[in-house]
Amino acid sequence: MSPESPDLPDISAVWEAHRRIRSLVNLTPVLASDGLNAELGCELLCKCEHLQRTGAFKFRGASNAVVHLREAGISGAVATHSSGNHGSALALAASLDQRTAHVVMPDNASALKVDAVRRNGGIVHFCSPTQTDRESGLARLVQAGHIPIPPYDHFDIIAGQGTAALELVESNPGLDILIAPVGGGGLIGGTALVANDRGIIAYAAEPAGAADTAASMALGHRVNSFHPDTIADGLRALVGERNFLIIQQHVKQVLTVEEEEIRSAMVLFWRYTRMLIEPSSAVVIAALRRYPHLFSGKKVGAIISGANIHPREWLALTEMVE
Repeated sequence: MSPESPDLPDISAVWEAHRRIRSLVNLTPVLASDGLNAELGCELLCKCEHLQRTGAFKFRGASNAVVHLREAGISGAVATHSSGNHGSALALAASLDQRTAHVVMPDNASALKVDAVRRNGGIVHFCSPTQTDRESGLARLVQAGHIPIPPYDHFDIIAGQGTAALELVESNPGLDILIAPVGGGGLIGGTALVANDRGIIAYAAEPAGAADTAASMALGHRVNSFHPDTIADGLRALVGERNFLIIQQHVKQVLTVEEEEIRSAMVLFWRYTRMLIEPSSAVVIAALRRYPHLFSGKKVGAIISGANIHPREWLALTEMVE
């Protein structure tokens, strides 16, 4: 890593995050389904982060970052940009620490997710739905004196997200593979650190309509522009710099899936678990289904990342799936 490269967390940072946040986060269950195993041809263990506080894994990284600020004696309001899940998580983490969170959100963000940010105490600042506008909005808040906690390209965020995989491998030894979705890369970054430490293969799953990480892997460097078009709103962000460096080092392959495969995976997961998950979560199930040669007969740990979707929206997205 060159002197100009950002600092990267390692497995010790994931363990430190676990120490910081274990009294704050839900110890989410690990779900196994004979029906899913039969459909997918592997022994699948799903880490149910859709049952985490605020309905997604994001509370892990957000709470780790906020508690670290307190340990360092740094006070003040925090700020971020988010399509919803990180914003809601940071709003709650800040509120629990008697802080205010300011969240820049695209003006086409899910109403459910906007409401969640506000309900958890966050102040929403709308912007146009582009990466540039999101980052510019955050820069203005930082200039106003707020402490930046970006949604994925951040040491403490990556380490905190990795605690989901850490809990999974600690309670389920013998995993062959870990798989997680990739958008900005916080979750897969932390997951890959855990996988590398345990000698487990790590895969990332990504919508073909937001496949900047797959493109970056193919090119050998991070692309700096991509125009996403996917129903998986939590995966539309451009992969972060730290995140991509970790992915390059520790993720074997980024697996892309099509929109109809994501919709079908949402229904498949509901069929065997009776749980509604958002499209970003279903990307992992879709990848297991599309690439059976990689997973057949293997013991696979999958991070089910979130369930912040209204039942009406879930039905609208899946109504044409057979």
